[in-house]
Amino acid sequence: MNAPVPVLAPRLLSIRVAKSRMLTNALRYAVLLALASLAAASDPEPAIPYFKQVRDVSISAPDRQNYVVVDAAIWNHARPDLADLRLYDGTTQVPYQLTSERAATFAEESEAKILNLAQRGDHTEFDLDVAPVTEYNRIHLGMDRKDFLITATVTGRNDLAGADPAPWPSPSTLFDFTRENLGANSTIALPVWSFRFVHVRLSPGILPKDIRQATVSFLQEKKAFWTSAGNCQHSGEQKHKTIFTCDVPSSMPIDRIVFDVPASRANFRRQVNVTNDRGTQIAAGSISRIRMNRAGTTVVTEDLTLNIYRDYTGRLTVSIDNADDPPISFDRVQPQSVERRLYFEPQGKTNLKLYYGDDKLSSPVYDYAKFFREDANSVEATLAAESPNPSYRDRPDERPWSERHKGVLWAAMLLAVAVLGWMALRGLKSERMTQTGKTPKS
Repeated sequence: MNAPVPVLAPRLLSIRVAKSRMLTNALRYAVLLALASLAAASDPEPAIPYFKQVRDVSISAPDRQNYVVVDAAIWNHARPDLADLRLYDGTTQVPYQLTSERAATFAEESEAKILNLAQRGDHTEFDLDVAPVTEYNRIHLGMDRKDFLITATVTGRNDLAGADPAPWPSPSTLFDFTRENLGANSTIALPVWSFRFVHVRLSPGILPKDIRQATVSFLQEKKAFWTSAGNCQHSGEQKHKTIFTCDVPSSMPIDRIVFDVPASRANFRRQVNVTNDRGTQIAAGSISRIRMNRAGTTVVTEDLTLNIYRDYTGRLTVSIDNADDPPISFDRVQPQSVERRLYFEPQGKTNLKLYYGDDKLSSPVYDYAKFFREDANSVEATLAAESPNPSYRDRPDERPWSERHKGVLWAAMLLAVAVLGWMALRGLKSERMTQTGKTPKS
């Protein structure tokens, strides 16, 4: 009964090879379908008809670097990341660089040698050798002393024992109000100096043993520019706390909150907490103003801003902790956004157009941005009122084939699975028939 089996072996082998090829082709088809489902469309190209909004840009100084300020209208109708902003001269793009006009400081500290440190009469004097530093405008003193208010007078010279020194006529006020929890300052501010030696004289209150270290630095500061965003209303007092509720545009980033306090109110420090409408803390810190006089020396300093460091929603709650002190009256509590600017070179043009409102676009990549340097003499160009783009039309459907034909894709994949299942069942049946010596049907 087992004699026919060897005779059928070549035929069974050819059947199995054919089925293996069918299985391989089916698997290949399924893989191709899966890859098609993952295929993504290429990034859309900008084109004037696909922008919803347009603004005229008027340029008064076409021979130098210009910029336009991103205003509330742009924030409301452009992408949140401003990636869809495009400047056009006719149908040609004008390269630009988008910047945030934040404050910036650039400084590198170097330690100075303290020479001739001594007490003369009722005050402390010493010299500083700042070499090898060639330019500086700040001197910071490290002192092992708390709770003081003094002045520092300085003179400069290039030779320690040489000609008459050059004085700086404006003394710096140094203070430490640790006991009052009102902060400290031990930095002497100067114009840009290049003297190698600086003589420092401190008013009474600091002993030579209190002077631990001195450093010099060349501090360069860039001023920040701000735009008001939304408004805040006083909501009342709650358990030693003053509460403000702020409505802010959800499309416009909020970078800080400014507190305007009447000039007559001084010598306070308040902890401040800011939450969004979900109760999540998005900022915490303190505001303060110090105006003190000790032994004829007056210090005035204030910090009335609070930076926002987390995402927010359209409503903020500002809580000022008064502890056991009477509440502070505020003239205004104002959310602000760092000014964003588009810098560009007009190349002699006096009119351009700014387009935006195409959420399919990604940020442009220009050579201009790679070599950009902000010109101190740049001029603001004027933006006209926003208007709908008269040539606007919807973009064609640029989704990949798999996204536009999901039904066909799923049907094809289910068919492939069904074919694979059928072939698997046929294979099992053939195995059983082979084992019993029967010839499988093709």
